[in-house]
Amino acid sequence: MTTLHIGNNRTEEMVGDLAHLAPLERVAAGCGAQRMLWFAADGDVLVLPWAPEPFYLAYVTGLTGTRPESLTVVVPPTESGAPATAGEAGSGVLTAARLADPGFRAELGRVLAERAAAGQPVHRVLAIAPNATVAGLATALGLEQALPGAEFVAQGGLALVNSKAVFRALAAGVGVAISPGTVAGSPAEVEAAVNGILESGRSVMLKVEYQGGGFGNEVLTRAERVTPAGAQRAVELPDRAAVADYLAERWGWLTGGRAQRVVVERYFTDAVALYAEYAVLGDRIELHGCGEMLMDPVVVGEITPPVTPEPAVLAELIEQSGRLTEALRAIGYRGTLSADAFLTPKGELYFSEVNARITGSTHLHDALFARLVGPELRGSRTILELAGLTVPSFPEALAAVAAAGLAFDPVARTGVVFSCDFAVADGSVMYCVIAEDAERARSVERRLTALFPAAS
Repeated sequence: MTTLHIGNNRTEEMVGDLAHLAPLERVAAGCGAQRMLWFAADGDVLVLPWAPEPFYLAYVTGLTGTRPESLTVVVPPTESGAPATAGEAGSGVLTAARLADPGFRAELGRVLAERAAAGQPVHRVLAIAPNATVAGLATALGLEQALPGAEFVAQGGLALVNSKAVFRALAAGVGVAISPGTVAGSPAEVEAAVNGILESGRSVMLKVEYQGGGFGNEVLTRAERVTPAGAQRAVELPDRAAVADYLAERWGWLTGGRAQRVVVERYFTDAVALYAEYAVLGDRIELHGCGEMLMDPVVVGEITPPVTPEPAVLAELIEQSGRLTEALRAIGYRGTLSADAFLTPKGELYFSEVNARITGSTHLHDALFARLVGPELRGSRTILELAGLTVPSFPEALAAVAAAGLAFDPVARTGVVFSCDFAVADGSVMYCVIAEDAERARSVERRLTALFPAAS
């Protein structure tokens, strides 16, 4: 049986209007899409923005035990009709137009027909963002039954469940705790809500309805100095006039350039960001893992399982996120879902959003824990993942880590794994340290970063 993997790492349901993506963001999206290789098994077919670099393909499959020669990668042409090239900004995103290209669809159909003739028909379509474009592609290929929740996503369901505005209504409706605030649709409504929070002596978090990783968030504050976490910056607005000026200047950005709604909520300083990730199936949900997100000031990594919350808080995280996830299952969503929350210094747990897609954490739970660590040792291993380690090149970094005795050991099931190669974007890699506990993971991290002085 074959899985068709689709690496659509940026869609409008994830980040809003794709035209607003900077060139570097597009390249980074293409790099991140290559993480679909961690899920691939023998005989699978992958649709990616560009063909994976041979050394990265060999590295990932060498760890997962997948035979690289058994995989088929199909790359749609860019919207200009030119072949996709790694590192080229226009080729980093699988747009709707690229996935609709007739030549690409014919080639993909031929590959899948060959699989079916060999007794390996597609039994699952696994997309990073299972949206209406993916549903249309599945229908064109006769694979509607292989796409979980196809009817839901074909009607625009993914936009519904990834909306930060809809999230607040849904969470409130099922009794899940959310930060005090509101959803506003006009400048006057946003201004009133912002002033109400600021004049109570609190800071404000403003959120763009469709964005991820904290890149659609800004913190507003009065005179106090605030270090933002989960937002790109903190903006000091000393009075009502400053608030009005700020909103006039930033309204287009806040609404995604297309009259989206704006989330206004109280910002809690020094909170710890947490998540619980689930597989949403037709008849049940399955918890795949929890983690603690690391901010600087937006998400730069995570540690799983989380280290900060006490057992009672972790139990509350799971109970409330499970209730929220069940609500999304009830309306038709199927696939991976992460419920994000934060723990305040006073011990209050508030939920902040859901991400209905394969997330930046899914490969940790469904690939590294499941395939490298194994279920029998999962309870005695910690994974620390961080982005932004500058290296000379991916092959040289692998050689340096191996020479230092830090590479992943499949017998001990500990060590360093390079989970993603961002070399063509910014010369960095994303790395994971798999260790017996958080303290030892941090110790290995210090030894790893010392190998690459350019990273400091």
